Amino acid sequence: MTSDVWLPFAADEIEGLPAEFAYRFWDGAEDFPADPADCVFYVVPYMKGPRVSVRPLAEMASARVVQTLTAGIDHVEPGLADMRDGVLLCNARGVHEASTSELVLTLTLASLRRIPDFVDAQRAGRWRTPAVFPQALADKSVLIVGYGSIGAAVEDRLAPFELARVARIARSRRNTERGPVHSLDDLPELLPEADVVILTTPLTKETRGLVDGAFLARMKEGALLVNVARGAVVNTDALLAELTSGRLRAALDVTDPEPLPDDHPLWHAPGVLISPHTGGPTSAFLPRATRLVAAQLQRFAKGEPLHNVVLTTGS
Repeated sequence: MTSDVWLPFAADEIEGLPAEFAYRFWDGAEDFPADPADCVFYVVPYMKGPRVSVRPLAEMASARVVQTLTAGIDHVEPGLADMRDGVLLCNARGVHEASTSELVLTLTLASLRRIPDFVDAQRAGRWRTPAVFPQALADKSVLIVGYGSIGAAVEDRLAPFELARVARIARSRRNTERGPVHSLDDLPELLPEADVVILTTPLTKETRGLVDGAFLARMKEGALLVNVARGAVVNTDALLAELTSGRLRAALDVTDPEPLPDDHPLWHAPGVLISPHTGGPTSAFLPRATRLVAAQLQRFAKGEPLHNVVLTTGS
């Protein structure tokens, strides 16, 4: 019976790994570390892109688990069709909530308080007092689109900011301790009420291009769109039109295309703040990621149910 586990970290850097597996280091290099057919548990390299992520999947005839280090699974999903039935795909729920929700607050506050303008003035050596008072987050209405673990973590961090209202949207309606979660069908009603719209939804068939011209047109004038989900959730041309007109503002950690080309007009659109997909990769990533991997492998070695299973191939 094969027992190879492919890791994008050196095994000796991870505490608590079960001893019964042979650990192979692979972080997306051209050469595989061993025969992919002998791999039973594949931890996908982090932030190496879809091409690297799926490259060994078709040859992993013995694989039983594919573990991502991301909350989203869209970069590996296309390769799952080449795998045998019964392979578990697990995501990294619990790894990125803290860092990503921190960035949501950072982008939101920086955009509302016009921090990029102050940075530009500092670089020019000029003391420039804003002609108009910047916006505060206090008393604003916020809409979170995508209320999973990251969306909930965002709301946790919004709690001290004296908001007027937080509304939540997910695939299906439910109730939480903080209030109701609406479905996507309620977007037309909720969008016009929101001062800040935060996107934390996964990229799926339903959410690809969700933020189109009609979505943006329903946002109130002067509202801020914050995207830490996936770039393809937003129609870039439609967003560019709204930014260029000055009707909306945006703070984006993800874009479509990504990486954003140097000459792309989105870089220079008015009212936009862009960070280069930095929601997850912080100092908090590695300790959380290695703890997750060790815990999953311990459960796998004992034959216990794994955490964070999002789908099973062939079902």
